[in-house]
Amino acid sequence: MAEITAAAVKELRERSGAGMMDCKKALAESGGDMEAAVDWLRTKGLAAAAKKSSRTAAEGLVGVAVAGTVGAAVEVNSETDFVAKNEQFQNFVREVTQVALSTGDDVEAIKAAAMPSGTTVADVLTHNIATIGENQSLRRAKRLEVANGVVVPYVHNAASAGLGKIGVLVALESEASADVLEPLGKQIAMHIAAAFPLALSIDDLDPEVVEREAAVLREKNADKIEGKSPEVAERILNGPIEKFKKENALLTQAFVMDGKTPVQDVIAKAGKDAGANIVLKDYVRFQLGEGIEKEESDFAAEVAATAGLTK
Repeated sequence: MAEITAAAVKELRERSGAGMMDCKKALAESGGDMEAAVDWLRTKGLAAAAKKSSRTAAEGLVGVAVAGTVGAAVEVNSETDFVAKNEQFQNFVREVTQVALSTGDDVEAIKAAAMPSGTTVADVLTHNIATIGENQSLRRAKRLEVANGVVVPYVHNAASAGLGKIGVLVALESEASADVLEPLGKQIAMHIAAAFPLALSIDDLDPEVVEREAAVLREKNADKIEGKSPEVAERILNGPIEKFKKENALLTQAFVMDGKTPVQDVIAKAGKDAGANIVLKDYVRFQLGEGIEKEESDFAAEVAATAGLTK
């Protein structure tokens, strides 16, 4: 029997998209012949994942979970919303979220980690692609932790417990009791889901995002600043830019519950009432598919192409 090397298994995995153990078995069954091993996987339906890997996966689920003072959020994508209703897929997202609680933010580290079954996340994902029949991907993860306080999870329009299209985590650092922090965290999480802040504070805003907004404002106010000195032009634009910053930083956003009080003031009042300082340490807001460019399909063109015709 031919010796099955780790390099050969790796190459077959990359070519087929099948799991490590399946690749090892395929090479053993084919006497180490790479092409025969690919064919063996194809006959078993285990190489299907590779063919589907080029499809855009912009649907799926966001999962959130909390254990003690640690919380994690993950996004796992699929091609269609139908798969998000699949129990196998939902269980996978739920289990991956639990893995992220102990493993952290790094997607590659999560993929290499073991699931409750003992199989790695990456191998289970590949198996799911082959059995469910759609491309899927673990897109991102984020883990939050506080020394004292709570991490509060929230899912907007949950598809199942801890799963949905918008998942939020709020990390509150405080000596106040959970009876105070939990409801406050829930309200802030609901605000985050609705208000979509770009950063925790004004200082945390991406300078490039701010500069893009400033460029738009300069263009919109070209008639007002034309012929003005740089100093005067800056004063004219400063108000709208500062407004943009306040409206997009979580702490300075108007709280959605009353539409006027800055979030930082809501937190300060809650801390004063509880007799303990409360700090919003961090937050996560994952919205399914944000930033992914979905492929626009032309069904008629696809049919024509399949039939060897031209439009």
